[in-house]
Amino acid sequence: MEKENTGLLAGPDGVARCFWHGNLPDYLHYHDHEWGRPVADDRRLFEKICLEGFQSGLSWLTILRKRENFREAFANFEFDKVAAFTDKDVERLLGNAGIIRHRGKIVSTINNAKRAREMADEFGSLAAWFWKFEPGKDERPEIVDLAHLRANPTTAVSVRISKELKKRGWSFVGPTTVYAFMQAMGLVNDHLEGCVCRKQVEKERKAFKRPK
Repeated sequence: MEKENTGLLAGPDGVARCFWHGNLPDYLHYHDHEWGRPVADDRRLFEKICLEGFQSGLSWLTILRKRENFREAFANFEFDKVAAFTDKDVERLLGNAGIIRHRGKIVSTINNAKRAREMADEFGSLAAWFWKFEPGKDERPEIVDLAHLRANPTTAVSVRISKELKKRGWSFVGPTTVYAFMQAMGLVNDHLEGCVCRKQVEKERKAFKRPK
C-alpha cells in the first residue's frame, strides 16, 4: 500500500519505493535500475531527451513500453544517423504503428539530432554540455518529498536549459520536458525520501565522474 501523503509504495519485496511504478514489473525495473542514475553516454542522453519529448501529453509508461520500437525506428538514437533522415523517413515513421505517430515530434527528433551533432562538436560531447547545468546544493531542496515534486514540475535550472536548447534550435524541449529528462538521466536525484533507491542513487552520483 502507498503510505499516505508520503508518495511511497511497498514493492513485492515489501520495501518502500516511489509510488509511480505502481508495482508493474517493467515500470518497477525502470524505477529500480535506470531512473535517476547518472548517465554520461551521448547516445543514451539523446534517446532520453527525445523520448521525453514524445512523452509530452502521454504517460511515460506508454513510451517505456514502446522504447524498443522507437530504438529500431530511430537507428538506436545514434544522432549522426538520425540527422541524415529524409522526408521519406518521416513518412516511413508515420506509418510505424509501434511508435507515437506524431509528425511534429518525428520531425523534431530529426532536427534535434542535427543540433546534437553541432553541440557535441562544440563541447566535445552532449554529456559535457548537459552536466555543466547540474544544480548546486543551494538549488535543491533539503528533503525531496511528494509535496515538493508536485509543487515543482519545472525548476529554474530546467527553464534555463530549455531556453538554451531553444536558442540552439532544439524543439519539444519545454521546461517540464527538460525537468523530466533531468530526473531520468540523473542530473538530479528525485527518488523520494524513504525510497530504497534514493541512497543507492546518491552513492552512484558521488562516485560518478562528471564529463568535461
